[in-house]
Amino acid sequence: MSSNTCTVCRSILPVVCLLLFSGVALKAQSQAVGPVVIGAAQHDVSPPLRDIALIAPERGAQHEMHRHDTHPPQVVPTQTDPVLQTSVGPLVATTGGLNFDGIGQGAYGYTVSSAPPDTNGAVGATQFMQWVNQDFAVFNKSTGALVYGPAAGNTFWTGFGGACETSNSGDPIAQYDKAAARWVVTQPVFTSPYLVCVAVSTTSDATGTYNRYVFSMPSFPDYPKLGILSDAYYMSFNMFGRRNFLGASACALDRANMLTGAPATMQCFQQSSSVASLLPSDLDGTTAPPAGSPAFFLNFASNSLNLWKFHVDFTTPANSTFIGPTNLPVAAFTPACNGGTCIPQLGTSNQLDSLADRLMYRLAYRNFGNHDSLVVNHSVTAGSSVGVRWYELQNPNTNPVVFQQGTYAPTSDFRWMGSIAMDSAGDIAVGYSASSSSIHPAIRYTGRTPADPLGVLQVESSVIEGTGSQLSGLSRWGDYSSMSIDPVDDCTFWYTTEYLKTDGTFNWNTRIASFKFAGCGTPPAPDFTLTASPSSQTVVQGASATYTATVTPSGGFTGTVTFSVSGLPTGASGSFNPTSVSGSGTSTLTVSTSTTTPPGSYALTITGTSGTLVHSTSVTLVVSAAGGSDFAISASPSSQTVARGASATYTVTITATGGFTGTVNFSVSGLPSRTSASFNPASVTGSGSSTLTVSTNRKTPRGSFVLTITGTAGSLVHSTTVTLVVQ
Repeated sequence: MSSNTCTVCRSILPVVCLLLFSGVALKAQSQAVGPVVIGAAQHDVSPPLRDIALIAPERGAQHEMHRHDTHPPQVVPTQTDPVLQTSVGPLVATTGGLNFDGIGQGAYGYTVSSAPPDTNGAVGATQFMQWVNQDFAVFNKSTGALVYGPAAGNTFWTGFGGACETSNSGDPIAQYDKAAARWVVTQPVFTSPYLVCVAVSTTSDATGTYNRYVFSMPSFPDYPKLGILSDAYYMSFNMFGRRNFLGASACALDRANMLTGAPATMQCFQQSSSVASLLPSDLDGTTAPPAGSPAFFLNFASNSLNLWKFHVDFTTPANSTFIGPTNLPVAAFTPACNGGTCIPQLGTSNQLDSLADRLMYRLAYRNFGNHDSLVVNHSVTAGSSVGVRWYELQNPNTNPVVFQQGTYAPTSDFRWMGSIAMDSAGDIAVGYSASSSSIHPAIRYTGRTPADPLGVLQVESSVIEGTGSQLSGLSRWGDYSSMSIDPVDDCTFWYTTEYLKTDGTFNWNTRIASFKFAGCGTPPAPDFTLTASPSSQTVVQGASATYTATVTPSGGFTGTVTFSVSGLPTGASGSFNPTSVSGSGTSTLTVSTSTTTPPGSYALTITGTSGTLVHSTSVTLVVSAAGGSDFAISASPSSQTVARGASATYTVTITATGGFTGTVNFSVSGLPSRTSASFNPASVTGSGSSTLTVSTNRKTPRGSFVLTITGTAGSLVHSTTVTLVVQ
């Protein structure tokens, strides 16, 4: 085995190389000097795993894995959570699949020796692979039958030599590369010299052969996480020195070469000690990110998420960049237990660790074509208990926005240690542990469909209700759990985490369960959408304006859509040419006004009808006085969504016609109760704009409200409408 060489550090002193990794030299911006490049010290192709005599799981002294805290826990004042969900709709609309025990005390002859289990796993073409801290097993995904294991993690590296073969440190990750139909497993070596061992299967069979690699790490690579994208395998680590936290490291591994068994490199950007617990984005589905899109890394700060972008170039590493963070404000939250231990259990005063100082694995990514989404979760204080805070971010590369968010805590039970994913239909599921002083730790999940209100999850379902609590002397729980999506149907969720069958310590069990939303994978019914452009037209009394109405089919729709228009002002008429279209197409709406049509702004509703299918869209017609001065009023955006206690803004625009120079004063009506509004400025002269700020509070009712914005200048009065949606 040749010694590993850091290609960036070949010609500089080792201490300088260490500084690069420790974040000192890279503290300002890591991309300023490029990544540190690490060549694989060794690689080979393994025998088929099925032919390797499994190394039996450790049966030594029971021990607790050390928790490496990136920063000391800090007690902070509890904040009011404006997106706390305390009521729910119907039972989560899923159909259950398999539900069976994974690795755990007494299962498959297994004896627990360490805790926490670090439960994670992934589903492939025909199998489910589960890893607990130091051991793994492969199951048939159709029946739940054991295919291989339980075996010690270093079984994968039998015959490889070195510490990958002789060490079994834990903190593993099992993943499935959906686009390539390959398994990817990683396991660090936590004794010096520190290593990361990576194996990539050569087929979709988890018991077949693997391309095996080992990469040297400059310091202790704690809490590794793996994300798979089309251009690379991405990993994150919390790097520790002898006694101190050095910062998170974001790394990219050469996927293309590792799939073929060729020599491979890893590129790492070491962050300063102020950056901890990054999560790499991980692809669900087989639609790759848009061309040129980076990988995304995420962590959280005070009431915000931090987003980084990793562009990797394996041919010219100097071109690789790790840029960020972009700070995305989110609804206020307080980390559960201030990041420490406070989860109660039935029958004992012993409390469990929340691990709420970091985001929970995975940062699941999906490209829907017209947008891409990231979903992620962490554990937060929810009144007198703990809940799961979850987010969907959209368009993270072009215009990152928090599309929806919520804290799920519908009862006094404590919910934590979650994992989240999204299927091909846009359904979201999140699994988690639940416990309280009146129940043993249980495994549950909930979810939502795209038809549900934003930020709202349905009634939870139980995977299994635990019948034991973890007793004194052991507070660690889980460290992570895993929600993955079946690559075959891109619909079935698979979740695994821990529970206890009886009271005790070092006697955990795990569960593996699958379920599916009813609507996913079902061909959509024939339908169509209706749009119109432009959104607004301005005419003088007696003139005409035109709009283009467009019909777009879906689900194989071939019907005939007939058009109509409503909301026309007095003295105006509307006609379509053609009057209908079949399947898809456009029609021109001509609106003709008369000299007696009153000046003003009018919302016109264009409707398309095909049998029982009826869809509408709106446009605005602004009529100005012929030969006289007047003004038109409009507002954007047409709709804003806020959480109770938050504010929304609209831009109100006055457009003068006929030499109008008057002063327009603003007012708004239709506000929900316990809501206030203000304009800045309160009036404009001639043409101009004003910002309307609508402020809700915690007692503002939820719902959709139409607000009427009115501009008044003497006898001239015009109005426009916008929508306010309160979550």
